Amino acid sequence: MVGGMTPSPQLHPVTDDPACYDDLLAQMAGARFVLIGEASHGTHEFYKERARLTQRLIEERGFEAVVAEADWPDAYRVNRFVRGQAPADTRAEAALGDFGRFPRWMWRNEPTRDFVTWLRAHNARRPQAQAGFYGMDLYSLHRSMDAVVAYLEGVDPAAAQRARQRYSCFEPYGTDPQSYGLATGYGVAEPCEDAAVAQLVELQARTLRRAGEDILAEDERFYAEQNARLALNAERYYRELFRGRQDTWNLRDTHMADTVDALAGHLEAQGQAGKLVVWAHNSHVGDARATEVGWRQDQENLGQYLRQRHPGQTFVLGQTTFQGHVTAADDWGQPARHQAVRPAISGSVEAALHALRPSHYWLSLRGEVPPALQGERLQRFIGVLYRPATERQSHYLHTRLAEQYDAVLHLDRTGALVPLDSPGELPEQAEAGEQPATFPSGE
Repeated sequence: MVGGMTPSPQLHPVTDDPACYDDLLAQMAGARFVLIGEASHGTHEFYKERARLTQRLIEERGFEAVVAEADWPDAYRVNRFVRGQAPADTRAEAALGDFGRFPRWMWRNEPTRDFVTWLRAHNARRPQAQAGFYGMDLYSLHRSMDAVVAYLEGVDPAAAQRARQRYSCFEPYGTDPQSYGLATGYGVAEPCEDAAVAQLVELQARTLRRAGEDILAEDERFYAEQNARLALNAERYYRELFRGRQDTWNLRDTHMADTVDALAGHLEAQGQAGKLVVWAHNSHVGDARATEVGWRQDQENLGQYLRQRHPGQTFVLGQTTFQGHVTAADDWGQPARHQAVRPAISGSVEAALHALRPSHYWLSLRGEVPPALQGERLQRFIGVLYRPATERQSHYLHTRLAEQYDAVLHLDRTGALVPLDSPGELPEQAEAGEQPATFPSGE
């Protein structure tokens, strides 16, 4: 238990007054990893409140980075922007420009733009205590390989040529990871795993800290190494898609946890504390051991891994809603639209939280928990897809809330996330092979 506190089951109303989170921040004292979830990828209030809390963690508690459920190279463009290292990007909208594939609204939206704008200004005010913005997902197979080659072109052209040669193993499959996964997963073609491993090993040999090298150069080497690690894990992920979705879920969340640990270690090597705020869906941050997919399907997740690796240093906050509206697609690769979210079904976690009142509040799940929230209940998970016609089957799982999170932020009626782009402005570049293993639908 972080901070050694045993708080009462008092409901803490969430208001515009920053002091409404004072006690919650006190409970996070001692944590190096604060995981803030969301019950959907398209709810405005989840993004807004998560940003409010993160700002205070950065300003008041010395947290040094946000790690989002986003691809590493896309998010690193944002990282360069907030640190003043991307002169071509003068506004947050531009810095978020690499989030162009489905579901682009997940990060190209108003609350993320506002947070990124704030973070850049914060870093400008405090150049000696800057905070970064990173991704931890593994869908960017080809972009990560390209980034490795581009980095090496600038520092060692011969090494870049070796990387290009190794990654040419993927060329027969074009830019569609599904084609690669299909051919190698079923044994039709030899996998490119050895080539990806060799490239990572070579880059790791380069990343030993060099005397006199500045932090920016260290960061760029770390960025390239992480891209090489991502390419390796993405190769395994797409190959496993055709062997069983269970393996891909665990592989993906293991990659997320390893990325968080690698980033914390990188910051510590630079003399920092390695304190990170993690933004991801409830299905990733809420301990899978307290869900039916953990009990019955042996699924594990990011929150579970970080709790196991860093006991007493990990705080998990889930976010829930009872009803409202959401930005979501009907199917993978389809345009997002605002949809009405049905009231939560009877007997669910959300229905119990709705009955407690007030409408917006946070509640500690340590120590005594209200009887209505004890034991096993259904909990709703909406990802980038929302399918109200099959609501129970598509979006609910049995969970034990008090084991899943350390606290829950309940926002009873919520609104849809506002994307920066209208549906027709940018093409939804959805490659069939990049569909995730969902938990349970579209996370």
